[in-house]
Amino acid sequence: MSNIAGTQTSTNVMPGLGPLRAKSGWIIALGVVYVLAGLIALSSVVFATVVSVFVVGVMMLIAGVAEVINAFQIKSWGKFLLWLLLGALYIVAGFVTFENPLLAAALLTLMLGFALIASGIMRIILAFNMTQESPWIWVVLSGVITLLLGLIIVAHWPVSGLYILGLFLGIDLVIAGIGWIGIGFGLRRHA
Repeated sequence: MSNIAGTQTSTNVMPGLGPLRAKSGWIIALGVVYVLAGLIALSSVVFATVVSVFVVGVMMLIAGVAEVINAFQIKSWGKFLLWLLLGALYIVAGFVTFENPLLAAALLTLMLGFALIASGIMRIILAFNMTQESPWIWVVLSGVITLLLGLIIVAHWPVSGLYILGLFLGIDLVIAGIGWIGIGFGLRRHA
């Protein structure tokens, strides 16, 4: 449709978003719940770390049971024993996280620190192999920040194991919540 000035009105900018527009209030509410959960996690990062380790423990137990069940579906003995051993290791690791969640948090944090260091180094190498026309400086900056974050985590380990996972969880929840709120208001604005 056109108005007097001859410009297009926004009644049907994206017709496929109609059902989402009707649920924009729920999307905003979801975002608010995410932000509140993130703020709660940030207010007690040690508790949030323990909770996140318990979630990892539950996932390891589920994966371990699935591996053991899968082992009995394998026909050859070599693969059966391998799948059974893998499942048993997952189950044991899951129970270890329940038995000593702070030790599990420390180990997960150390692995996260080394993964960030490796990722940062790889991004820096990748950036210097990019063509000059591409925005390689942003990739270098991203790599340096990731590398420094990993070095800080490893340098402060094992103490960083008490709070890093909870801190990352809280920040992620807040950012995701802000994103959902933005989407909800964006849908309302284009309704």
